[in-house]
Amino acid sequence: MTASPGAGTLPRLALAGVFGGLFCGYLGLSAAIPALPDHVRDRFGAGDLSVGLVVTATALTALLTRPVFGGLADRHGYRQVMRFGALAIAVGGLLYFLPLGLAGLIVIRLLVGIGEAALFVAGAAWTVTLAPHNRRGQLIGLYGVAMWGGISVGTALGATLRHFGIGAVWTLCAAAPLAGLALITIAGPEPEVARSSGGRGLMLKPAALPGLALALAAAGYVGLAAFIIRDLQVRGIGSGAVVLAVFSAVYAGTRLVIGKLPDQLGPRRVGTWSGIGEAAGLLIVAWSPNLPVAVLGVIVMGVGFSLLHPSLALMVMNNAESSKQGAALGAYTSFWDLGLFVWGPATGAIASGLGYPAVYLVGAGCAFTAAVMAYTIRQSVTNGVREEAADEQRAPGHGPVRHRMVPQWQHHSRQYPQ
Repeated sequence: MTASPGAGTLPRLALAGVFGGLFCGYLGLSAAIPALPDHVRDRFGAGDLSVGLVVTATALTALLTRPVFGGLADRHGYRQVMRFGALAIAVGGLLYFLPLGLAGLIVIRLLVGIGEAALFVAGAAWTVTLAPHNRRGQLIGLYGVAMWGGISVGTALGATLRHFGIGAVWTLCAAAPLAGLALITIAGPEPEVARSSGGRGLMLKPAALPGLALALAAAGYVGLAAFIIRDLQVRGIGSGAVVLAVFSAVYAGTRLVIGKLPDQLGPRRVGTWSGIGEAAGLLIVAWSPNLPVAVLGVIVMGVGFSLLHPSLALMVMNNAESSKQGAALGAYTSFWDLGLFVWGPATGAIASGLGYPAVYLVGAGCAFTAAVMAYTIRQSVTNGVREEAADEQRAPGHGPVRHRMVPQWQHHSRQYPQ
């Protein structure tokens, strides 16, 4: 296995292709979201249940197939699997044009979810292999910004194009991922890494505890996104859309400005404080008497929530074998989908029975639990820390020196205890 990029070295062409491909894929995927509810009602005369099923069908197949595509990417290459994902999303966009009925539309959405799973997981693992050891957490965070950017732009463009006819929306749904496919194809070469030859263990042990923490942290995000606008209206505060916009800006800005913290201070420390920050922000929102306090709450929450995911992901990477990074990331990100599935209806039930502030209190409790879990995750030596140290002490002629991927922050364990 060749050495990964050195500290401070970024393969910009390859990263541009990966990030650009992800952005375009999610742009095409998300462009359909604002058009689907009216399309399902007008075209098929269906109700809210069918609308919800059509919109969320992608999350079902993404949840089930992320670990599968992570393992395939480890064995067959990240570019190949990422290209498949972009192509599947584009094919879904083309199939929207066909009169396949409501059941056919659901099947198309399931296909698009498969494409999303392949695109995201393969690109995330590719990003990790391209990142210098001391910037892996930062680039994982920026990868997420590219995804959310595609979602935001795609949703806005889909809503705008809807005024020009549903065909214009479907065209964007097909064209954008094809552009992403081109960017992925012309991206710089993949680093040479040891390929996994085994197909077992899709739900890898290193992903379990960080993934569960991520699923718990999703409760606060789901509750805020679903109910903050209505909640602030009921309280007589209003401006819920402004609060959501501030949260989104803080989420992206945190990763752009201080996204290196998980690499510099260690993911366990940053993950712990990030969970506490999310919990504190949700408590502020729950008891905010006016708009400035509510904004303060989402700022605190946004900073914590933004750094929690890359911190937990870096823990997964540090504890997983280098040849199974894709499978580990696939298993880890499946917990996010699981969290959305669970907390969507759960927060709705909490809001109906106990009121909107209770949603934030439950989210705060889950975020604090995620912080405790992050603190308990120990960084293993499976990536060769002890082995490399032994090799460096070995006298010449006593065996080959192995070059292994060791996170930069682990070299400073005395300065940053884990």
